[in-house]
Amino acid sequence: MNSIEEFNSLEKKESYYPRLVEELKRANGEFHAFNLINEGIRAGFPFSAKDNICVRGFEATCSSKILKGYVPNFSATAVSRLGSAFGFLGKTNMDEFGFGTFGINSEEPARNPFNSDYVTGGSSSGAAAATALMKYHVALAVSTGGSISSPASFCGVVGYTPTYGLVSRYGLIDYGNSLDRIGIIARSAGDVRHTCGLLRGTDRYDSTCVDHNVASDGKKTLFVINQLNEVLDERIRAPFESLLGKLENLGYVVKRVDLDIIGKAVGIYYIISSAEASTNLARYTGFKYGYQYGRFTEYYNDFFSNARAEFGIEAKRRIILGTFVRSASVRGKYYDKALRARRLLIDRMKGLLKDGYIISPTMPIKTPKIREVRELTPLQSYATDALTVPPNLCGFPHISFPFDYIDGMPIGAQIITDHFNDDAIIGFVEEWERHFKYRFKHNLGAL
Repeated sequence: MNSIEEFNSLEKKESYYPRLVEELKRANGEFHAFNLINEGIRAGFPFSAKDNICVRGFEATCSSKILKGYVPNFSATAVSRLGSAFGFLGKTNMDEFGFGTFGINSEEPARNPFNSDYVTGGSSSGAAAATALMKYHVALAVSTGGSISSPASFCGVVGYTPTYGLVSRYGLIDYGNSLDRIGIIARSAGDVRHTCGLLRGTDRYDSTCVDHNVASDGKKTLFVINQLNEVLDERIRAPFESLLGKLENLGYVVKRVDLDIIGKAVGIYYIISSAEASTNLARYTGFKYGYQYGRFTEYYNDFFSNARAEFGIEAKRRIILGTFVRSASVRGKYYDKALRARRLLIDRMKGLLKDGYIISPTMPIKTPKIREVRELTPLQSYATDALTVPPNLCGFPHISFPFDYIDGMPIGAQIITDHFNDDAIIGFVEEWERHFKYRFKHNLGAL
């Protein structure tokens, strides 16, 4: 029985939801998982939505000053499909517009429930923190280059990113249209399976959403890519090798292979994602959505520049990079070449995935402290995406799950499969959970 079924089977007093909200408000003062808490929740299994997923009547800011005050008059398809069996609990914190690996690019960064001195991971920082805090909860999160897997790993929960096109993106405030995917963060693979079953299916509002049979092939071969193993911190490498040994004892065959092009994935990703982001963020001009600059006596260029000064540093960096790589003079040198390299990476990875799964640690380092991350250069920060970017860039489904703990902090592994083979990797983690017990420091809302 997953926790959703367990919750629905238990009797709840009338005071349950008000008590849950009060517990959450107190915890949020320390961990900053939520940008907004719905105090009116009175029924259903509690779920949250990342603050770039629209929920009718609730502010959607993407954790950015530029969208303060924007209240959508519609809900995302993913939110609507959860139906009355789920109760909307609030909007979760995130890196501004999804730009970040560690969850620190917001006005008040979320903090890790295992230790508030440490990062949650990003960009779905609040989604993972909320899940680690609450006994009964699932989070709708969004991944572009690892924004579900990274925080799931650092917060010790399960993070599932579906095949691109399996879940409707309607109602998602875009970062990169060819990359963004709405997925799920939960405390178990069973909760992921239950929730994903409700989200799948075509949507007339999203032409990229497809109705496709989801397979579960039960492969027993696990590929470890040597080039990815080379970037691992030694404190991650040893526990990961131990995990591989445990999986071999469960009947899996581990094969170590080379895939040279995967080392180019981070560069390819940042060219494509920044180009798409700079286009998407051009709509925020200080008078149409959210933030109102209001100085209409200024010349257009001055008004536009001054209003957009409200973007954070990382958002400005992505806008500048993306505008450059798609400019006419260098488009062929960077953007067009990145698109061709992306196609080549998809083909090479599919060649492996037809015979098995790709497995790696989710992140190459153990959970860092917030002050340590603030000292990283942008390039050092981007380099830590080396393991999560490839499946996101190629649209492959993947899932992160806890497999060990170092100095009291969780570490996660990520398993990748071929397009529309989603059920297989959810089943893989369900099998793992029969042999490994996850740890949680908090159980808010326990019955």
